[in-house]
Amino acid sequence: MVLGSVKVWRKGVELPLGPPKQHAVLALLLLHAGQTVGLSQIVDVLWHGDPPNSAVNVVHRHIGSLRKLLEPELPPRAPGGLLVRHAGGYGIDADATTLDLLHFRELVARARSAADGGEVSGAAELYTQALSLWRGEAAQGVPADIRVHPLFSAVDSEHLAALREGTDLMLALGTPAPVLPLLHRAIAQYPLDESLHARLIQALARTGRQAEAFGLFQEMSLRLKNELGIEPGRELRLAHASLLSRPERTTNPKDEAPPSPPAPAIVRPTQLPLDLRTFVGRRDELARITSALDKLDDSSPTPSAVINTIEGMAGVGKTALAVHLAHRLAPRFPDGQLYVNLRGFDASGPCVTAAEALRSFLIALGVSARHLPADLDSQMALYRSILADRRVLIVLDNARDSQHVRPLLPGSCTCLVLITSRTQLRGLVATHGAAPLILGPLSEEESREVLARHLGRGRTAAEPEAVDAIVAFCHRLPLALAVIAARAATLPGFSLSSIAAELRAGHDSLDAFADDDPYTDLRTVFSWSLDGLGPEAARLLRLLSLHPGPDLSATAAASLAALSVRRTTTLLARLADAHLMIRPLSNRFAFHDMLKIYASEQLQDHDDDATRAAAVRRLLDHYVHGAHTATTALTPHRIDAAPDSPAEPGVELEPLTDPASAAAWLERELPVLLATVGQARSGGHPAHAWVLAQTLELYLDRRGRWQDQIDAQTIAVEAARLLRDRLREAKARRALGFAYGRLAQDDRAQAELDAAMALFTELGDAGGQARAHRSLGFLANGRDDHEAALRHYALALDLYRSVDHLTGQALVLNETGWTYILHGAYRQAVAECTRAVSLHQRSGDTNGEAAAWDSLGYAHHHMGRHQEALRCYERALKLYQRMNDRYLEADTLLHMGDTHEARGSRTASVPLWREAVRILDELGHPEAEQARARLRSEPAATTRTSGGAAG
Repeated sequence: MVLGSVKVWRKGVELPLGPPKQHAVLALLLLHAGQTVGLSQIVDVLWHGDPPNSAVNVVHRHIGSLRKLLEPELPPRAPGGLLVRHAGGYGIDADATTLDLLHFRELVARARSAADGGEVSGAAELYTQALSLWRGEAAQGVPADIRVHPLFSAVDSEHLAALREGTDLMLALGTPAPVLPLLHRAIAQYPLDESLHARLIQALARTGRQAEAFGLFQEMSLRLKNELGIEPGRELRLAHASLLSRPERTTNPKDEAPPSPPAPAIVRPTQLPLDLRTFVGRRDELARITSALDKLDDSSPTPSAVINTIEGMAGVGKTALAVHLAHRLAPRFPDGQLYVNLRGFDASGPCVTAAEALRSFLIALGVSARHLPADLDSQMALYRSILADRRVLIVLDNARDSQHVRPLLPGSCTCLVLITSRTQLRGLVATHGAAPLILGPLSEEESREVLARHLGRGRTAAEPEAVDAIVAFCHRLPLALAVIAARAATLPGFSLSSIAAELRAGHDSLDAFADDDPYTDLRTVFSWSLDGLGPEAARLLRLLSLHPGPDLSATAAASLAALSVRRTTTLLARLADAHLMIRPLSNRFAFHDMLKIYASEQLQDHDDDATRAAAVRRLLDHYVHGAHTATTALTPHRIDAAPDSPAEPGVELEPLTDPASAAAWLERELPVLLATVGQARSGGHPAHAWVLAQTLELYLDRRGRWQDQIDAQTIAVEAARLLRDRLREAKARRALGFAYGRLAQDDRAQAELDAAMALFTELGDAGGQARAHRSLGFLANGRDDHEAALRHYALALDLYRSVDHLTGQALVLNETGWTYILHGAYRQAVAECTRAVSLHQRSGDTNGEAAAWDSLGYAHHHMGRHQEALRCYERALKLYQRMNDRYLEADTLLHMGDTHEARGSRTASVPLWREAVRILDELGHPEAEQARARLRSEPAATTRTSGGAAG
């Protein structure tokens, strides 16, 4: 037995386990039964990386004593049947009938299989059996200074994972009573684990012990504040909120349909855009939709989500109503609000697909990018499982048709879905019972109120007849009223009567918005507003429709129009003041979708093909050259792609002269840069698409944007093929393979890397072959095949030496050192990483030098040389901060905290971990939650998962 105190019986008699280190050797072998534990690993565990000269002999003596203990009848020098010697180490031969740990693992595997197959009740029973085998921490009785080693504490992580999974399953079934004592015991063991406390709170509430649940939340909140100086996290806060909002179950769980599989950690998204200050009216529509929510609280709930569609012509205010309503209803949905603009009618580019929206929703709900299912059906199943029994409001804005939104509909009757579209969604009415609302124009009273809120009541009260005329000529359409009001506000010297007269003089219909009524076309309003701003602003508005979105800077707009930044900023301000452009942030501008369509139409009417093509080329040059400048400032020794030619005349670039400004620009422009890769590919500019995708490779890798990396590099492969450039294809395939490796899609990764290697070899590109070997080494390490990784790195080193590539050699040495760390060969790791530091210093590669110092620190840490480890980490940290590499700065802060923790100084480790978590949260990096686990003192939380890089 190892799930608690270590105990061994032979023929019904409990055996004495001997001195502490012998006890520890036996426990270590039992925890890894069926595996070989290397002699070096045993030595490392017993003496913390600083063994005496006699260490190996001492281990052999303990092994001999254990053999006599376990198999006293065994002849001298005969091979053991239980304690077996293997090449390089030892192992225990046991199975699930003789060792409780293996029995536990077998039961958990069967539980997971049953849950995956929909046998939820059976899975819950198996989890209960598995968890009942635990009697405390694994291998109790082993000396505490030995038991903290990851080879011991990792087994406790298996217990916690099973406890969380089993609890989630039983909560979903409504039968959490069996896990209550297990959760109580676990939180005593891990008093700062918010995830366990959140589950215990929910379990107590489900068993009618709400007062105890409230008390536990208050107790945990106080403990977090006093001991860590932090407030409760999202998961704990949401569990508390559920006490206030979720009614107790009144149905028999046996009468309910089987629930979906357990969801990831609870996250409460709040994605709603800002509500409009000038929103007016719609009382009847608001009341009609709000009344539908009564179904959510009915004792006989509907079998699926409550769905409302808001339909109507463009500009009628569908989005404004949906967002305003969502803000009003948000308190009734404590589990969060999701929002996406599906861009179903964006004429300038592709709409947001259901798959893209679903992926963003899953990430918002707490699923890390690394664990997203690969196919749409699996993503839909996970999405619906997460939302089961949760009260979430979902706004799907600007849908093209019913099929566009079907994958985004939850299965839970506790959710409300608001969908806006310019078309009637009859399919959803027929198949999902959606309640359609056809949104018409505002009432005359509401329309007058719109003008009064924009222009002031004094001005509208002074000319009531002109106000009525404007309302009539605008056909009470909200967007038309807003644009005209903005025009009038910028011309305070103009009477409202003169504005009404100009409207009356326009004879073109607004046919893009409606039926046969001549006043339903917005072109008159748009053109009239543009005429007041002058021809330069009108030209800029037309050219801005070429931008892929979602927003742009004044510098990018200047490049489009071939104007100075100063002049462009002035014109953009005029457009924003007239509500022809939106200003979501300082110096950022965006279109409303209808205005962008209008601008695109105007571009086709007023500007020839050559003008449009030249503007697109300037825009692409702006982003390609800007990205090249920024990445060069951040990682000057990692530049594998450069623009094919100088920027076109008229292109304006921001001065990105230092790492800080470069990092800020990339952070700000990343959504646009990714959209530009696709625009370049679809617009007939494959060279721009390839260069931009390759330029962004290392940045996307460091940010953990691995799915975006796959998308960009897939385009790069296609672009290279269009260019018939095999070298570019090889580079793109290598980058694509590495990205697949980051997401543990090993088969795809191997295929792409093999293809890249074949191309590099065919072309005789030694540097490319070396880079491919490095990526293959990373992939091998991910499979724990460290010998294969070392072979790849050795080949890469020889290739880099053949072309005298110092930076490449240094990178390989560091990656070789990291592989030795994974292998437990810390002395070899120190030697390799020390050589890497020296070579990086010779080549001037600051980023590479920092990475090597960090690896050195990690090796020294595991050898018990904590002061030396901290010295190395300090060197790495200063270099990363100088280069503004915030992700790797956070990575090093985590390692420093780990070392302080190993020294027994939690007061030093916690601030470092907290700062690392803050940085990772700001970056939106998928490793933030893993880092946060350190603050909760979860077992094995300090295991490094990085290592290997795109560069």
